[in-house]
Amino acid sequence: MDISIYFAPLDAPEYQKDTLGYFTAFYDESGFPELEGADIAILGVNDSRGCKLGKNYNDAPDIIRHEIYSLYHHQKEVNIIDLGNINQGARLEDTYHAVTEVVQELNKKNVFTIILGGSQDLTYANYKAYEKLEQTINVAVIDDGIDFGNDAEEISNENFLSKIILHQPNYLFNFSSIGFQTYLVSPETKQLMDDLFFDSYRLGTVQSNIAHSEPPLRNADILSVDVSCIRNSEFQGKNVAGPNGFYGEQICQMMRYAGMSDKLSSIGFYEYVPNNDLDRSSAKLLGQMIWCVVDGYCNRKKDYPIGLKDNYIKYRIHVENTEHELVFYKSNKSDRWWMDVPYPPNEIMKFERHHLVPCNYEDYKFASEGHMPDLWWKTYQKLN
Repeated sequence: MDISIYFAPLDAPEYQKDTLGYFTAFYDESGFPELEGADIAILGVNDSRGCKLGKNYNDAPDIIRHEIYSLYHHQKEVNIIDLGNINQGARLEDTYHAVTEVVQELNKKNVFTIILGGSQDLTYANYKAYEKLEQTINVAVIDDGIDFGNDAEEISNENFLSKIILHQPNYLFNFSSIGFQTYLVSPETKQLMDDLFFDSYRLGTVQSNIAHSEPPLRNADILSVDVSCIRNSEFQGKNVAGPNGFYGEQICQMMRYAGMSDKLSSIGFYEYVPNNDLDRSSAKLLGQMIWCVVDGYCNRKKDYPIGLKDNYIKYRIHVENTEHELVFYKSNKSDRWWMDVPYPPNEIMKFERHHLVPCNYEDYKFASEGHMPDLWWKTYQKLN
């Protein structure tokens, strides 16, 4: 499929030697970049019609680009292409269609996709690109809230998660909310997260140990980042000012975790408002966040615990008063942990099947003390 029909070319300047821009192939007057052999594709989506507040920040991708490509690059073996900006459709649904088609084509070619938004409802279009894979996928969102909203209304950046959950056919296996602030989330929404056995990580929990964000990021196929998750003192270029949120160095560490995930195949950055970013410091932080994603991608370990047993250590734990034996794997390459969760037995499956879910050392330690980790139980319920 020729996806170039969806894009407008860029007026890309000459970038200084050894910067990200220097190593990137752009869609410009010289033509559309070759998808074959590309590792990372960056694209902009100039559409914020899904913003419930009615704000226009359609020039955001180009401002973010300026900050990304001026940063020095230290991993020269990666092949980065910039496809330009997706042309805004006559209707918002037309833009969604373009995003879906583009991400789907990039997925086919195993190209890691970075989306520069636009409003966060574009996550829905990104999700739809995975339909034809016909396999379950996991979505993670870093946000100060949880955008379920009113599913009876038109899709917006305040209810796109409801649209994803209700979309048919539905291949969503797990959803992880990372960094939400409890006073911004209704009890009804929190209860829905619990009822669906989804994962939610409060801001305070993640800030107490930023490594708590690594397992859900490693488990995601799609990551959506709302810049409202960053505190206002660190990031002014957003719709609603909030005193609490992640610090710059914390969100950058999380982006490196995301880039290092062998499973993650697309990530979107949304809700950046240039008009509120007078000194462009917010755009600079966004550029550094994306630099960390690229750096993490270049340091992927490919250490999923299959294959040679020399690559990992297997631990078995029996938890009293249960019929289950807990099995953990620790990578010898990265010291990362996985937990083995069996599918519930049934008459159809003749052989036992297992699902490996990323976890951390604390989960193993908790189990070794005779307790059942919440992550194991939630995953087991979803497999039922």
